[in-house]
Amino acid sequence: MGLEVPKRARKLIIGVLAGSAVLFLSGCSVDEHNDVKRLAMPVPATKEAQGMFDLWLWSWLAAIITGVIVWGLIFYCVVRYRRRSESEIPVQTRYNLPIEIFYTVAPVMMVIVFFFFTVQTQDDVLHAPKDLTAANAKADLNVTVVGQQWSWTFNYAKGSSVIDGLPADKHALWESGTTANRPTLWLVKGQSVSFDLFSPDVIHSFWVPAFLFKMDVVPGRQAQNHFTLTPDRSGTFDGRCAELCGVYHSRMLFNVKVTDQASFDQHMQELKDKGNVGMNLGGSQVTTVAGLKSNGGEE
Repeated sequence: MGLEVPKRARKLIIGVLAGSAVLFLSGCSVDEHNDVKRLAMPVPATKEAQGMFDLWLWSWLAAIITGVIVWGLIFYCVVRYRRRSESEIPVQTRYNLPIEIFYTVAPVMMVIVFFFFTVQTQDDVLHAPKDLTAANAKADLNVTVVGQQWSWTFNYAKGSSVIDGLPADKHALWESGTTANRPTLWLVKGQSVSFDLFSPDVIHSFWVPAFLFKMDVVPGRQAQNHFTLTPDRSGTFDGRCAELCGVYHSRMLFNVKVTDQASFDQHMQELKDKGNVGMNLGGSQVTTVAGLKSNGGEE
């Protein structure tokens, strides 16, 4: 004899569950509701990030639909073709050509569709032609990002009257940070940025969650470590290293400040006044770990 819950008790349980769900959802703030709509992904902060978010979202949707169909067919077969008596012997089917063709062709078509949209989105983000110099020349600003143990250096070239006013042999301005004083990458809203990633020591990974994109910083592969983006939302965003790069990897943090052209030019002038002129590829910063003692002791 099976265990059966009384009808009145079932209604009570369903009512309690429904009421709890309504109460839980009503307690969510507007931001939390928006987070649910985005499936906890950050709000895209660049023009290219929306394309990556759409690819991620539709990929999950396709996977969920596929899973529902597959599990639905499995449960259907379990129920529909179950053995109904001890003496019953199910029909033995050795081959089913239409089904075999279907489960061979369908996954191949899915892979082709995923591959097409992935490459399309990747090309929109990377913009990595054969001539890297030409790619940088098309952007409003070029930033050479240096990932070093354990902080970041940002080199700015082009994109403002302050930078363009420098002599040709010193056509860049730079700023760096330490584990105690995280650096800030300055960008201009609505202007395209060409990034070149460089490392003088080990592999790092340049990651700004609000950009919905990250790329490894591999020593000796500056030309291949290249992408472009256009910030379309003002604000200050967190950045970090996403590749385990050593003892103080967790302190390899930085900020990204997306602002207007006037504020950007003012900051560039401040860097120029400090004497931060020319390219800094991390040679003077590789062993800099200032502040480690105050943050937990030195090794």
